[in-house]
Amino acid sequence: MGLSSITQHFNARLAASVLLIALSQFNYGFDNQAFTSTQAMDAFERQFGEYDPATKAYAIPTYFLSLLNSLNYIGFAVGLVVGSLTSARFGRRTTMFVMSVYALVSATVVVTSTRKEQILVGRILNYVYVGFELSVVPVYQSEIVPAPVRGMVVGTYQLAIGLGGLVINSICRGTSQFQDSGAYRIPFGLFYVIPTIVICLIWFIPESPRWLLLRDRTEEAKTAHHALRAGTMPDAAIALEFAKIQQSLADEPEQGRTRELFQGVNRKRTAIAVGMSFFQQATGQAFASQYGAVWVKSLGTLNPFDVTLGSSALTSGMIILCLFLTDRAGRRKILLLGSFIQAAALFTMAGLGVHTPIPTSYKSGMVGMLLLFGSGFGLGWGPLTYVVVTEIPALRLRDRSQRASSLVNIFMNFLVNFTLPYLLNKPYAGLQSKVGFIFGSIAVCSALFVFLCVPECKGRSLEEIDRMFHEGVPVRRFAEHPKFEVEVAAAKGVEEDDGVEQQTVTAKSGSVV
Repeated sequence: MGLSSITQHFNARLAASVLLIALSQFNYGFDNQAFTSTQAMDAFERQFGEYDPATKAYAIPTYFLSLLNSLNYIGFAVGLVVGSLTSARFGRRTTMFVMSVYALVSATVVVTSTRKEQILVGRILNYVYVGFELSVVPVYQSEIVPAPVRGMVVGTYQLAIGLGGLVINSICRGTSQFQDSGAYRIPFGLFYVIPTIVICLIWFIPESPRWLLLRDRTEEAKTAHHALRAGTMPDAAIALEFAKIQQSLADEPEQGRTRELFQGVNRKRTAIAVGMSFFQQATGQAFASQYGAVWVKSLGTLNPFDVTLGSSALTSGMIILCLFLTDRAGRRKILLLGSFIQAAALFTMAGLGVHTPIPTSYKSGMVGMLLLFGSGFGLGWGPLTYVVVTEIPALRLRDRSQRASSLVNIFMNFLVNFTLPYLLNKPYAGLQSKVGFIFGSIAVCSALFVFLCVPECKGRSLEEIDRMFHEGVPVRRFAEHPKFEVEVAAAKGVEEDDGVEQQTVTAKSGSVV
């Protein structure tokens, strides 16, 4: 997909909306990588660690490292549930405003921390904000953009995390030489920046037209939809697209109860969304994103801050590549390639770690495989999980499906982050890089899951995907299934008013879902 074929789908309002929504996600990258890097700082270890007479140095105890990188997911889960309920009841914009105001409070707790207990509580509270983001950002993005660029736009969720991590790792690289608390307080201070920008600008972008229709605010929905499409297609095509969304809602049976996620055709859709969230975390991305700096420091070969900075840059580059490929090559092929790269890197890293003692050249190779693993994640499962999870559910169940799949994501995040310090370090399992055998095997399973269970939805509208599920199209036949007549007409740009009327009549007769 060339640049011109991408930009033709955006007017100024839609471009500004997409950029602001994606910008809010930078704070997730700030938190994620700020704690990854600061945990390896001497100043952080002196403030929150314990002195070891044997090594004559301060270090973060294994138990606290585990708690600091896992209990935050309690806050994540709370934020996800509360954010999802808030988003469904009060709207996407209101939710983003509320979570940004809250973020200023949680950031203050983190920045002013002087004890282990406070920094732990501060990170838990900050992850409530991150949970809010996951509940609303991908959903909001998927609901306002045209089908041809939905994969690229929703994928910016992971890109913003990656770029946020790149920014914060660059700052941490510079402050890592400081011997006072400024080494970690300066990076933590960036937590204030993004929420402040969102608070100031969020009311200048349109609300989700699909959410407004769900609340029976038809005229507001029509105005918002027109604002997001004006200038990119004829007015008649805009009206047709809006009528199609309305008809999709009208043709759906009244639903919205959680139990309906596991009934009828929605059971399959829920299983796909949950499976995507499970494998995104179960393949061990936390090893690179949360414990990478600490692990590299323990090897004693390379500067951990150089490695985390390089990892962030490489992963961000792969995410950008994914965004340009996903609406052209499709979701399935890229996910399969990502799984292959992750599995190959993990098994190679584990194999290099079998030798005792480990030669310096092998240690460098292990770090290289860590970077390759992060690249595979950035190319596939990192951004595309959010794309698939938001385009699979029925419209009336989208908030509930997002909540359910994200809770699985959070649980796996917690499980992996809590157990990793014990898997890596002595006197516990002491596997170090050999954890690659565990996560590499799961990466192979993730490829099988994609091949057997994940449908190809590139270029399909949310309403068209909904129709294919209801008609029982096999998931491995989505890509070759012909476009529905109304989709073809909309793609060509209906310019005759009577053409819109004809299509609307057809929709009312039941040919559009």
